[in-house]
Amino acid sequence: MTDWTEKYRPSSLSEVRGNNKARDALQKWADTWEDHGEAVILHGSPGIGKTSAAHALAADKGWDVVELNASDQRTADVVERVAGEAAKSGTLTAGSGGRKLVVMDEADNLHGNVDRGGSAAITRLVKESTQPIVLIANEFYDMSNGLRNACRDIEFRDVSKRSIVPVLRDICRREDVEYDDEALEAIAEQNSGDLRSAVNDLQALAETTRKLTVDDVVMGERDRSEGVFDFLDTLIKTHGAQDALEAAYDVDETPDDLINWVEDNVPKDYYGEELAVAYEFLSNADVWLGRVRATQNYSYWRYATDNIAGGVAAARRNDHGGWTRYGPPSYWRKLGSSRATREKRDYVARHIADTAGCSMATARSEVLPFLAVMTHHCKNRELTVAMTAAYDLEAEHVSFVTGSGKTTNKVQSIVEDAESLREEEAVEHSGGAFEGATRDADAAVFGGEEESEADADDDEADVLVEDDESEATEDQAEAAAADDGQSGLDEFF
Repeated sequence: MTDWTEKYRPSSLSEVRGNNKARDALQKWADTWEDHGEAVILHGSPGIGKTSAAHALAADKGWDVVELNASDQRTADVVERVAGEAAKSGTLTAGSGGRKLVVMDEADNLHGNVDRGGSAAITRLVKESTQPIVLIANEFYDMSNGLRNACRDIEFRDVSKRSIVPVLRDICRREDVEYDDEALEAIAEQNSGDLRSAVNDLQALAETTRKLTVDDVVMGERDRSEGVFDFLDTLIKTHGAQDALEAAYDVDETPDDLINWVEDNVPKDYYGEELAVAYEFLSNADVWLGRVRATQNYSYWRYATDNIAGGVAAARRNDHGGWTRYGPPSYWRKLGSSRATREKRDYVARHIADTAGCSMATARSEVLPFLAVMTHHCKNRELTVAMTAAYDLEAEHVSFVTGSGKTTNKVQSIVEDAESLREEEAVEHSGGAFEGATRDADAAVFGGEEESEADADDDEADVLVEDDESEATEDQAEAAAADDGQSGLDEFF
């Protein structure tokens, strides 16, 4: 039976479902390519129509397609000979005239090739090409910075359930398959945005029955990590180094994630010397991954994969038959459980940084630890209230800093006292601003009747001052200056 995903692949860009915005952006890129001459990266989850959109675009524009995918050995020589020839001179496809569209699938999967310089050759190619190039990638940020910066990018999102169901309904109509609407909705729901998998599941069901009901859809949710579990089983129990290395390149996981899977699950079967040797290889892999992060040179991924797969398989010393319950990396669970703690820490650090005028890094590493010690379990209550008021903290943040563990009644009362303290300080500061004006107003209301007597007293005082003015000495002036300086210092402290 013909593969339905190929049989019903969109023949025109207008038939691409579920990604209208991305489809329109791709059309605009193609229509204006003569003006900008840039390559484009189509990225998003597998099975959502990226490659189909590229081929449909070529059909609409009447362009020949030259395709290079991950199954090819993409060395620098191959890239230049196959894709480069088409991109620069357009002499492939029997020398036919017109534009050539170069489509490179799985452009983010370069670390597993035996090439030297294939990634650099692709980057050089997109910069020098005289023909349009489309790169297809599942993980946009798994590509090198140089390659990403040399291209435009268009993100394809997971296809929604309401977009998948009409496609399934149209295929059923064409294939003369009877169905219940609930069955198609169940297939769409189970495939979580993957249109290609939904069509494959529909075809598998249609081969066993000509009337689809919801009871027939008993496949369960598709486990996207199934390939990883199969890989772990063969890596740890059966495969040799070379077979394990080849299997690792077929797993839809980057070396950064794959090392976590292997590290967490290998102790479930390995023990003694073989476990120690396996961890030595994983340690070497981690060094190479560190170099990738430091240099952004993703060609080092291949050396990490050599150690993760080939090294761990070579470390095996014993037979490990039977079934083992493997699971996702505990590191991911730890990250999820610690997220709330990190958010609280960053909230407090941000408020400290804003108030103290320092960086968040300084607030986290230098200020926050001191606050935690000084306010431990809220024992210094007055200081804890002052801290809460100064940094405008809520109960959960006070609990975090003081180590109380949860928002207890003590913490709630501290937050309430801190709120009262802030209100008192606000009133105090606002009163000082209007105090002088209030005093002048009182004088204007109540001092008018005594104004004449005050003026007379002032005149008499002026005469006395003039008589005594000559008796003022330099010592008195210095004493007055000293008094002024001391009052300013008191105010400072």
